Amino acid sequence: MQKLNIKKFLAIGLASTVLVGCDAATNDSATETETGNVDESGNVAVSEMRVETTSDVTEAVSEIDDAVVSVINKQRVTTQDPWGLYGGQGEAELEEEEQLQQVGTGSGAVYKVDGDTAYVFTNNHVIEGSDAIDVLLKDGTRIEAQVVGADVWTDLAVLSISSENITKVAEFGDSESLVVGEPAIALGSPLGTNFASSVTSGIVSGLGRTVPVDTNGDSEYDWEMTAIQTDAAINPGNSGGPLVNVAGQVVGINSMKISTSTVEGMGFAIPSNDAVDIINELEQNGEVVRPVLGVGMVDLATVSAAQQDSILGLPEDVSGGVVIAQVTPDSAAAAAGLQENDVIVSFNGTDITSGVQLRQQIYDTEIGDEVEVEYYRDGTLESTTITMRTSDENL
Repeated sequence: MQKLNIKKFLAIGLASTVLVGCDAATNDSATETETGNVDESGNVAVSEMRVETTSDVTEAVSEIDDAVVSVINKQRVTTQDPWGLYGGQGEAELEEEEQLQQVGTGSGAVYKVDGDTAYVFTNNHVIEGSDAIDVLLKDGTRIEAQVVGADVWTDLAVLSISSENITKVAEFGDSESLVVGEPAIALGSPLGTNFASSVTSGIVSGLGRTVPVDTNGDSEYDWEMTAIQTDAAINPGNSGGPLVNVAGQVVGINSMKISTSTVEGMGFAIPSNDAVDIINELEQNGEVVRPVLGVGMVDLATVSAAQQDSILGLPEDVSGGVVIAQVTPDSAAAAAGLQENDVIVSFNGTDITSGVQLRQQIYDTEIGDEVEVEYYRDGTLESTTITMRTSDENL
């Protein structure tokens, strides 16, 4: 589970239940008195009144519950055998062997069946670092899973499993049609598989939220996710599970929460309309192929005023931008003539103030696009045209 100020896992909490009917059954062996239900011996008895309740939440859960799974991350650990290879007592040598050990759990849902194969969505951070993955179905069946593809920037992953025991497939809904205040329901495995198939509910608290994310664990934000905000009873282990509407459709994939002592009920989910495009690409290609610029970069805000003046030669009115720390040979940036210590202030018509913003603008372009970039070199504003291309580099 990733950490910054924001921990990546999610659930959701609190919605009302509507009582639509109830039936009462008479208990011949118990008498209702001012002191409550008692039997013929005067002992307290349990009432046999039966209350039948249904609600939008219960109906939504029934539509998707069987498609929700637990995702188990297993990694290799080295153990030592104090008795040696053959177990003989008194041997001094310690034999080392590798074993797979469960190191974490998350959630997911089956969204597609194709012949003998079923596909499961989850979060990238749920499976990150795994040497093997198991998927636990609602009925307790445990199945070995394979990673089809994963994407660190959107925190999404696709797994494949045998379809033999799959009885239900989740349906994606339209996250663009969500309305603030409408019910939202989360399903998953908070705190691990002992609490699998847990359901919590609440409302959509906000739409189009921009949430900073640390993707590499260096305590620096390097991405911003656009997410659905929801109030929630949030617990670890719900990461990767579905956030659904009252029709039982997946409108988001639970991904993270704000977790501090002063914050309550601020969780975030990847909108379904964004997730579906990534999921399809992961399923088809195993990765998301994005254009890259081919530079190492530093936010101008982190460079001292003295260095901005002496090394970069920037005018005093330049307050934001990205400093190029290095240029990868044969990259798009190199082909366009960008150099170390150039300060990018505009990309494709958008003012650039930080590396996070630049990365998002780069990933919004298509391979082959020609993009105008404005930058300062030795205090002079210049421009160039970059033809976007792919690379093995992350940026």
